[in-house]
Amino acid sequence: MIILLTKHAKERMSEKGISVGMIKEAISKGAVVRQTEGYLATYTYFAVAYKIIKQGVYKVKTVMVK
Repeated sequence: MIILLTKHAKERMSEKGISVGMIKEAISKGAVVRQTEGYLATYTYFAVAYKIIKQGVYKVKTVMVK
């Protein structure tokens, strides 16, 4: 699994203490909902907004704590 991060996602990860490993876990194990431009995966106490670029490559737009 390859994770590409936007500048916004990197900033939010730093603020919220979310690691790339946690993002991978959320995408693979979380509850996923389709959105207009991608998906929202909710896992434990945070959510990840992302878009599938191609098989195995995910572009993370933002992360948020619930």
